Amino acid sequence: MTRSLRTIVPTLLLLGVASLPVVAPWSQVVLTLVIAKGLAVLGIVVLLHAGQVSFGHALFFGIAAYGAAFLGKWLAGGELLLMLLFGTVSSLAVGALVGLFVTRYRYIFFGMLNLALSMILYTLLEKFYHITGGDDGMQLARPLVLGIELERGPFETLLCYGGFALAIVVAWCVHRFLDSPIGHMMKTIKTNETRLEYLGVSARRTLLVGYIVSAGLCGLGGAIMAIAQGIVTPEYAFWVRSGELVFIAILGGAGSVSGAFVGALVYEMIRNYAVAFAADFWQMILGLVLLGVILFAAHGLVGIYSGLIDRITGKSSEANR
Repeated sequence: MTRSLRTIVPTLLLLGVASLPVVAPWSQVVLTLVIAKGLAVLGIVVLLHAGQVSFGHALFFGIAAYGAAFLGKWLAGGELLLMLLFGTVSSLAVGALVGLFVTRYRYIFFGMLNLALSMILYTLLEKFYHITGGDDGMQLARPLVLGIELERGPFETLLCYGGFALAIVVAWCVHRFLDSPIGHMMKTIKTNETRLEYLGVSARRTLLVGYIVSAGLCGLGGAIMAIAQGIVTPEYAFWVRSGELVFIAILGGAGSVSGAFVGALVYEMIRNYAVAFAADFWQMILGLVLLGVILFAAHGLVGIYSGLIDRITGKSSEANR
């Protein structure tokens, strides 16, 4: 009974979310942004499994976004798949370089170093006006899709459902990664790093691999976000963006792969409605939501769902007795 519910309910939710743009066309763009942020939050989730929190992962979000923008500019429009690939590879490369340095540190030092590096990138993007456009940012022309030029409507539909399929594949890959030997070694960094070293495994090298993976995930989300919005600005690398990713990870369920997307969906819905109906204090509403999750649902929305399933199956088993 428990296994059936845990399979059927998520499947129905996936089908419901996938059909949302058909029922409410306005939600298509919102869903694309949810997918982009959910992919980026997966990068935070990977690090959380090692007990590390990055307050500066918008660094890779911004690098991938600007990487896609520059490629589109160089190619006079660009190709969708190439832009996504170039943005992701750019974030992977920078993640490898940054990771060599920051993986020497743990906990608050790890988090603050990432924050400092992201703010350096933000300043460079803002000051090098003639290259990056400064505060005005860079416009992205609608890219080709396998050499075909699509109108805005079909392109947004393709980006939404293509991103949806990509998110499912990437989420499965991240789940497998976290359940792999290296994923379990990352969990050991959180619980007992010294024991890992005694076993002859380099904790720093293990964390570096996880850090590079997390950078690539944030980069993929940033590239999709840039293409969906058609513009990139230094705000992509600002500390508020990094805080937003951590917020979503906690909201969905820290350490949960599915929670990354559940949190992103709920966050975007709350933010959109809060901005529409409470424009002057929508940040307070989000803050109250996060406070409620921390105080009453430490395992996030996914934890609430698991608790409900356990209660339902518990009652059904008692009834059968």
